[in-house]
Amino acid sequence: MDSDNNRSRGRESRFSQWLRRRPRSGAGAPGTAAADAGREDLLLAAAAAGFPLAQAAYPSDYGCSCDRIGCPTPGRHPVSFAWQTQASTDPEKIGRWLRAQPQANVITATGINHDVLDVPADAGLSALERLEADGVEVGPVVAGGEGPRGRVLFFTATRGTPDDEDEWWPCELDCHPETMDEHPGLRWHCRGSYVLVPPSRLPSAGPVTWLRGPERPLPDPLTLLETLTDACARYATDDSDHHSAAWPLHH
Repeated sequence: MDSDNNRSRGRESRFSQWLRRRPRSGAGAPGTAAADAGREDLLLAAAAAGFPLAQAAYPSDYGCSCDRIGCPTPGRHPVSFAWQTQASTDPEKIGRWLRAQPQANVITATGINHDVLDVPADAGLSALERLEADGVEVGPVVAGGEGPRGRVLFFTATRGTPDDEDEWWPCELDCHPETMDEHPGLRWHCRGSYVLVPPSRLPSAGPVTWLRGPERPLPDPLTLLETLTDACARYATDDSDHHSAAWPLHH
């Protein structure tokens, strides 16, 4: 157990070194330059981990930056319908659209280099504690939102995208943007889905943050699935709570 904890601390240290090593114009002084540098560092760390990134809408005046009146998912959806093909790990490309739209939220497309197991916050935090107490390598973990709206995201290895569709492993937990309401407890984001990544912001629900950094190796999803399922069952609430908790949703 001690050796596992030492390895975990070593990985966290490398993530911290990544965030510190890039030169920051204006660092040390409050203002936009320092904030933009920190934002870029977080996103480049995710890209370096192999997470394909694309621009998303962002909260604006308690609504959404998009031009859709009464947007049902403010700040939670991609900017473009072509987000799957636009998603990239190229640092230069990411830097260009960050400079062009510094307020934009960011999604990562799942089912390419990684999947995500997405659970309600209480269940996720409980499962994280239990998994680490058991010495299970959990990989990168993201938290977003607070209370019944909060979610915890466990990044895992992907099941891949086989050329032969007959080899695709379907799962009733598969979560695509258009099927979010069908999976209020545990959701499995794989091919064709996406999740928000830090430093995205949620309307009146706080920032999206890393609980465990993106530099961690991606675990096999099956090593986490039973514990996450058990935690979701223990923290299950009524359907109305589930509907308010869903993020991200389709646009």
